[in-house]
Amino acid sequence: MIQEILTDAETRMKGALTVLKSDLDGIRTGRATPALVERLDVEYYGSQTPFNQVATISCPDARTIMIRPFESSLIRAMEKVIQASELGLTPSNDGKSIRLMLPPLTEQRRKELVKVVGSRLEDTRVAIRNVRRDAARDIKDAEKEKLISEDEMKKGEEKLQKLTDKQIAEIEVIGKKKEAEIMEV
Repeated sequence: MIQEILTDAETRMKGALTVLKSDLDGIRTGRATPALVERLDVEYYGSQTPFNQVATISCPDARTIMIRPFESSLIRAMEKVIQASELGLTPSNDGKSIRLMLPPLTEQRRKELVKVVGSRLEDTRVAIRNVRRDAARDIKDAEKEKLISEDEMKKGEEKLQKLTDKQIAEIEVIGKKKEAEIMEV
């Protein structure tokens, strides 16, 4: 019973970490990376489709992102999406592909990005704590219904807290790594 609750909690916590990692991939650091644009959506045959499904995205060097749509008719629409995004980049095209030149980040912009990372980390910590709260309630409910003993409840709560602490530590590691990437000149 307790093991099932803990396994479910761990799965949900790892899901929150996965979402955090993909969110942080989309935050610009000093280097070009396809993750900056692959989640942008463009209208393609009447539906919103991510760039990575309608184009090849590559980084020929550390400051350039090259986007080659499978259909050249998408170039104009993709340029508009990039200009409307929060990336702050100006696309240029040669009729077959779009080039994005990433200017170096200013110190002020780096600090703003570190604050954004901090906010995303805190959101993930809250999600982890919410999972812990739900699991702790499930464990207490099982004890009230006499499905487990009071000792088993205490042991389950201790294991849940250790699991939570481990996930929070993982968030800190991910955050420090991303902040170091952003602040790297």
